[in-house]
Amino acid sequence: MHKAGFVNIVGNPNVGKSTLMNSLVGERISIITSKAQTTRHRIMGIVNTDDMQIVYSDTPGVLEPNYKLQQSMLAFSQSALQDADVLLYVTDTVETPTKNQKFIDKVNAQSAPVLLVINKVDLTDQSKLEQLVSQWKEILPKAEIIPLSALAKFNVDYLLKRIKELMPESPPFFDKDALTDKPARFFVTEIIREKILEVYDKEIPYACEVAVEQFKESDNLIHINAVIFVERDSQKGIIIGRQGTALKRVGTLARKDIENFFQKTVFLVLHVKVEKDWRSRENKLKSFGYTLE
Repeated sequence: MHKAGFVNIVGNPNVGKSTLMNSLVGERISIITSKAQTTRHRIMGIVNTDDMQIVYSDTPGVLEPNYKLQQSMLAFSQSALQDADVLLYVTDTVETPTKNQKFIDKVNAQSAPVLLVINKVDLTDQSKLEQLVSQWKEILPKAEIIPLSALAKFNVDYLLKRIKELMPESPPFFDKDALTDKPARFFVTEIIREKILEVYDKEIPYACEVAVEQFKESDNLIHINAVIFVERDSQKGIIIGRQGTALKRVGTLARKDIENFFQKTVFLVLHVKVEKDWRSRENKLKSFGYTLE
């Protein structure tokens, strides 16, 4: 008997979905920063054993979209409701439970089992947690509630046990040696984007997109040319920084993580280009891999 299924992780921004995803997969698949809206795509991480294949999906945080990019991000999150064998709805001990009621209503309508994860329990006390559990029982009455801390790896083992128990009988959906559905270039762009989120403040990181123009790999070396796209000339100046110092810092930080990811020496060249209002242009979004519903 072989089990296989899709475990889709959804919830509002900044509740720890990507940290939980990486913990469950056992690999650093999703980028993580303290900023909201870090995840823009639906990213799969695949865990294989002899008798089971679990396909996890990390998704963008649910929000009311203000421009076409955010519409695409919301579409990725909503698509995760449609093909889940198990749905992980992630909240935390900080956010208001009734935030984004429209999306919660869609979760309530699902036929798939829902595991409600209350993350960051290390940041609260027992009485507050009991109050939250009581509130969520009323909001998502069909869900099984699992308090945990993804960062501290508290109770993650129990969540994994429940996921395995809920997996349906099925042949594998992907090759048994697959780790993800994304190509190597995707992870290069995500790592660079993570460093942009870490180095720059305010709106700048959200106006950036990264594309790999060259990826040449040999036995122990990878040559990468990548472009950071911004929306305005003023943003280009900020990304580059005085005498190129800011861009150099992004490149150094990214190169180290890319080397760790591929376990090879990396030669990384970064350029910055202006692509006016790309977040609101459908053709540009499609070229960056954002499919619009």
